Amino acid sequence: MKLNKFAPVILAGAVLLAGCGQEEKVKLENHIDQASYGVGLNIGRQLSREEVEMNADAIAAGIKDVLSGAEQRVDDEAIEAAFAKVREEQQRKQEALNDAAAKESEEFLTKNAEREEVTVTESGLQYEVLVAGKDGLEKPAATDTVRVHYHGTLTDGTVFDSSVERGEPAQFPVNGVIKGWIEALQMMQPGDKWKLYVPAELAYGARSPSPKIPANSALIFEVELLEVVKQG
Repeated sequence: MKLNKFAPVILAGAVLLAGCGQEEKVKLENHIDQASYGVGLNIGRQLSREEVEMNADAIAAGIKDVLSGAEQRVDDEAIEAAFAKVREEQQRKQEALNDAAAKESEEFLTKNAEREEVTVTESGLQYEVLVAGKDGLEKPAATDTVRVHYHGTLTDGTVFDSSVERGEPAQFPVNGVIKGWIEALQMMQPGDKWKLYVPAELAYGARSPSPKIPANSALIFEVELLEVVKQG
């Protein structure tokens, strides 16, 4: 969470948000209006990514006061204290979420490893073969570039990323992805489609790479190796 960045970001979009709560009166007829609306969309998207509770009317009030030259209603010291309190609340929520994710991931992987069709490697990576490609094809090395289709979910089935849903395969160097993928791809042949169950320590560990992936999360991927497109 980056609350210290909220103020300059919000002020940058003052033209639009000063009209917050008056949507019916806002006209978007000319390029200035439309550009202003675009600024507002960008601000809204950034704030929504922060996943922190904000009062839209209070945001608008602050912007209006700046633009009109009105006296500041809350002093800077009180505002900084408010930001600090919000940060503390968000940190507590995130720590609780991280602990829950770690527990759920551990329980899921322990149970999943008992399934007959699942292979567990020395590193802790789990995988099952969904489709076996033609034998004898060269497996990619860590320095190779590959083209793959993948579908990534959390252990509860929530989709966080999917080239399949986008309808466009991904291309990247083998050694440019998470550890679980690096290990798995070097065991696969073109045409193989595997389901990977990646422990957090072979994925993103104790950090959250995006709001869609909590820290300490085990991740599940269906990965189809389409081809090795470049030899390193």
